[in-house]
Amino acid sequence: MTHTGSGSTYDPPVDPARRARPTASASAARGHGPPPSTDRPVALVTGASSGIGAATARRFAAGGWHLLLSGRDRRRLEETAAGTSAVLLPADLAAPEGARLLAQAALRQTGRIDALVAGAGIGWAGPFRTMPHTDIDRVLFLDLNATLHLVREVLPSMVEAGRGRVVLVGSVAGCVGVREEAVYSAAKAGLAVFAEALRQELRGTGVGVTLVVPGPVETRFFARRGRPYDRSHPRPASPGSVAGAVWDAVSRGRDDAYVPAWLALPGRVRGLTPRLYRRLLNRFG
Repeated sequence: MTHTGSGSTYDPPVDPARRARPTASASAARGHGPPPSTDRPVALVTGASSGIGAATARRFAAGGWHLLLSGRDRRRLEETAAGTSAVLLPADLAAPEGARLLAQAALRQTGRIDALVAGAGIGWAGPFRTMPHTDIDRVLFLDLNATLHLVREVLPSMVEAGRGRVVLVGSVAGCVGVREEAVYSAAKAGLAVFAEALRQELRGTGVGVTLVVPGPVETRFFARRGRPYDRSHPRPASPGSVAGAVWDAVSRGRDDAYVPAWLALPGRVRGLTPRLYRRLLNRFG
């Protein structure tokens, strides 16, 4: 997933509209008058500085979408946006008002968002009994709270328009629980249940909800969380394969996407035979 390191510090909230700088032919937001019109569908992608978010942004750009890209690292956002007309909206979603300010800046740019791809998040690995309280709060806030607040800010415009799709980037950790990633697993499990509840709530509105569930992915996530990925199985997928799953889910209106597809199996085994699942987990975990 596209993440910042678990030991990183966060800036105070800054209105991303003030820092927005478009690339190529996109116009900068001034905060006055109607937003510029576009006949292309609009995607807001968070965590677009690297990893899954960057790969997803490039896939949507190739599909002809107009992009609003958010992340904390402007230089990397510029690399993601190279050769596109994407608008950059640097934002710190870990700040208390970060989600609200980002949503306002994004809607000010185009007046609508057809797809929100919420890919920002962080990880932390180690025994829960040694996890600093500040890191518990940081993981829960960025991986769960900030995403919910961002969806809350963007959703009314989608419902009013009668169309749109919310894409939540979860993790297999949220389906089965992963040893020494208890808080990260809890946050991603919360996203999974939120997706299901919101999907039911939005029936008949024209707005859909997709949960994308990757296994390990070849990104800087593991280095940033403080522990490399050292398992022989499953092998990490590429960010591009996850981006392809996001694109396919949005294009086809799919509710769930697992990368790789067989990762849907452990969660089903856990639901049907939890004792067998735990026995397998203890052996192969």
